[in-house]
Amino acid sequence: MPRRSTWLWGVAALAAALAVVAFVLDGLAGSSSDPWWVITLAVGLIWASAAIGLLVAIRRPGHPIGVLLLAGALILALAGVTDGYARYAALEQPGALPGVRWVVLWDQSSWALLFATVTAIAFLFPDGRLPSPRWRPVAIGAVACFATVIVTSFGRPFEPPYDDLRSPVPEFPGVIDAIGGMALFGMLASLFAAAWAVRVRFRGATGIERQQLKCLVYTAGVVPLSMLVGLATKDDDVRTASILLMATGFSGGVGLAVLRYRLYEIDRLINRTLVYGVLTLLLAGGYAGLTLALGVAVGGRSAWTTAAATLAVAATFRPLRQRVQLAVDRRFSRARYDALRRVETFVSDLRAGRAAPEEIQSVLAQALDDPGLELHYWLAASEAYADARGHAVSDDPPGGKARTVVNRGGAPMGVVVHDVRLDDNPDLLKSVIAAAGLGIEMARLRVELRRQLDEVDASRARIVAAGYEERRRIERDLHDGAQQRLVSIGLSLRHLQHELGPGSAPADDTLDGAVQEIGRAITELRELARGVRPAQLDDGIAPALRELAGRASLPVQVRATDERFSRGLEAAAYFIVCEGLTNAVKHAHASQVVVTATRQNGSLVVSVADDGVGGALPVAGSGLAGLADRVAAQGGSLQLLSVPAAGTTLTVELPCAS
Repeated sequence: MPRRSTWLWGVAALAAALAVVAFVLDGLAGSSSDPWWVITLAVGLIWASAAIGLLVAIRRPGHPIGVLLLAGALILALAGVTDGYARYAALEQPGALPGVRWVVLWDQSSWALLFATVTAIAFLFPDGRLPSPRWRPVAIGAVACFATVIVTSFGRPFEPPYDDLRSPVPEFPGVIDAIGGMALFGMLASLFAAAWAVRVRFRGATGIERQQLKCLVYTAGVVPLSMLVGLATKDDDVRTASILLMATGFSGGVGLAVLRYRLYEIDRLINRTLVYGVLTLLLAGGYAGLTLALGVAVGGRSAWTTAAATLAVAATFRPLRQRVQLAVDRRFSRARYDALRRVETFVSDLRAGRAAPEEIQSVLAQALDDPGLELHYWLAASEAYADARGHAVSDDPPGGKARTVVNRGGAPMGVVVHDVRLDDNPDLLKSVIAAAGLGIEMARLRVELRRQLDEVDASRARIVAAGYEERRRIERDLHDGAQQRLVSIGLSLRHLQHELGPGSAPADDTLDGAVQEIGRAITELRELARGVRPAQLDDGIAPALRELAGRASLPVQVRATDERFSRGLEAAAYFIVCEGLTNAVKHAHASQVVVTATRQNGSLVVSVADDGVGGALPVAGSGLAGLADRVAAQGGSLQLLSVPAAGTTLTVELPCAS
């Protein structure tokens, strides 16, 4: 064990041992001793203070705060020993132990040391140095004032219950009172100077140092509180307990701040303390006033007035707490107040239908002042995270980012990927996320629904593509198989007819009929193959549409791009035009048709316009209804403009790869 650690352990062990000695001496004091709960509390708090000081001193070697905390624990232990020693040797068993007057002198003169370590820590916190070199004279003056208060206390007569003993040092009441009074004033000024030093540091602090100072300020609140208790009460036991709690509470707060343990919970702790402190005062005042008013009205205090006042306080607790919370946030946590107001306004608009759930990411980004914030949603069906567009995302945040898990009702909803600086204010982050829970859940459900619909559309597109591929296979089989065999059979029959020669008229007629039937079969197979997938699509959509227009029974004008697209997309466009032309010929009684196929904004836009009678409707079972299904399978959109006596225009947009 290093030499430094050895003596640190030694100081901590000494403080712990002295606490036990104080407990024993106080027990021996009998009727003159403190109540058992006071000495037991003192021993426990001294041990806790020693443990905190030792932990800080070991974890932060070279940092004076740990040594000061250990010194505070040792001073508390010495105070306990001298108090128990004096009670036993001066009150219970006079003369049982030597040097009792010196012990009483130290017991009644060293009280200032209990506040000296607190003042020193305030000057040096959190980095172990003064705020600036200009504070050095102030620190030296504080040390001088504390020392003078202790020294001048030696020249005063003993206070009760030891006023029958004479001090072992000469008494100079007049001079001592004058010098001691000025020193005491200087000591109090040192406490204010220490508080001002903390304020100076706080104004220029950021990040971790700012949170450490908040923790110090919060725990330092027990110091004036203990002093007020000591001045207000005449009970020595209560005064002693308040000083012990002050010292230990301050040591614990400082230790946690230096070690940075759960440091960022201090904002929430301060906020809740302010809220419930003000709330307690208001409710207590309201209860007392209402009880008094009802007592006067009904003529005295009764159980009914107490019950009525209690009921009134209980009824006003929740709304009053909300109002106090808003007031505290507005005054002491403006960022949290503004952020929650923004989120609550959005949630209100969401419930009223004035906002869309997908806006929640931008609302959180504005509320938390993080333009790069991203909200990823947990999709239970696929057990993966997705962004607002439904695209899968990684669980690991990018560099410079942190992630905070979002839960609602114990179930995961997603994660917020945000700037790491927001980890410095977890209360703000958690409060805003909790307030936005409804919006996040609604957005997650919509993303999950959109993703499932996209999967359905993709599945339909795959089915259509598979159908096209199957038709293409059948077309190749017909062209390369049955059609070629029939052609071969026809050629064989012609060859046989040629071999038979002239003079075989009946056979010639039979062979001619067979060849004609074969020709008709070949024609039908070609028509069938063309219906499966036109061969012209091998050269692109434009040649296929021109060939289709050439076979129509009315004039058709084609304006098509020569750009190539995927085979499935070209086939879909071709059959859409086929359906449009069929409707124009059969139902529209048109005199001409204009067919266009162009790329626009990342889509293949196909249009079939005629000058027919119009009034077409996509009723169930019609060709237009089936056409709408075909377009939907490709993820496209269909628009039908059909005004009676003004013709019909069918426009389809099919998304295509860029």
